[in-house]
Amino acid sequence: MLIDIIRVLAGLVILIVAADRLVLSAVRIAKTLNVSTIIIGAVIVGFGTSVPEFVVSSVASAQGNLDLALSNVVASNTSNITLVLGTAAVITAISTKHAVIKREGVLMLAAVSALAVMLFPQSVTRVEGAVLVVGMAAAIWALVRWGKESTNEEADGELDEIEADPDRLWIEVIYGVASLIATIAAGQQLLVGVENIGSAIGLSVVFMGLITGVGTSLPELSAAIAASRRKQSDLVLGNVLGSNVFNSLGVAGLAIVVRPGTLTALSPLLVGMMVATALFAGLFAATAQRITRLEGFVLVLMFGVYAAMSL
Repeated sequence: MLIDIIRVLAGLVILIVAADRLVLSAVRIAKTLNVSTIIIGAVIVGFGTSVPEFVVSSVASAQGNLDLALSNVVASNTSNITLVLGTAAVITAISTKHAVIKREGVLMLAAVSALAVMLFPQSVTRVEGAVLVVGMAAAIWALVRWGKESTNEEADGELDEIEADPDRLWIEVIYGVASLIATIAAGQQLLVGVENIGSAIGLSVVFMGLITGVGTSLPELSAAIAASRRKQSDLVLGNVLGSNVFNSLGVAGLAIVVRPGTLTALSPLLVGMMVATALFAGLFAATAQRITRLEGFVLVLMFGVYAAMSL
């Protein structure tokens, strides 16, 4: 048991650190190759925050545990909306923009709803997984197009802190590959540890998915707290909305393509809870174009309800 606990803790730490380093290398390589800042912000960084979910769900699916793979996605999406966004709002009220709610917000809700529709029959096919993956490609296209139509000085400022260095291109490539390998290895160790601990003390597959889902959402949580303390609402919302779009379409789609099948543990009630939290957050954001501290507290309470339902 002690070894498995160490596996879980070490896996989480390495997963978060390696994923962060992977994003840093990707941004530096992109800037050195003169890829536009729009692409870097909308695609590379957005995808990078979902790397832990990609690794954990893909490995779980490849090992034949589709329930755990998709429970991880559902739990991660719900955690992003309730725990991450709620905690950030409790620290300071989050201002929202009508354009963000109308575009990125609706896109996130559509992605989450599409995943829910496919999961409700309790059986998924490789074709459905491929549809989600194609949906992710369409979402990336939309995000890039919207990015060209608007400016985001705060986001650009964050990216401008990362400088291009042609002399370090191959070093960054090596760092990126090493970070990817470390991320995959850490994800495997995390899954082994969680599965062994869960089997030993009788945890359900869904609750184990909650553990991995919260764990893989730690980068989003830490980033959201830091951004909220600096009153950078756009970064908080972009972090959550982008991550959930990639999770629902890319992560879930890839897991289903790798190993389609029938779900035996993931409850439709939990899937419905994922959609409900997205709707609540959307309503909160649309009201006076801000998420208040009280509404943030409600979102955190909803995370507690989800966790209790997962037992």
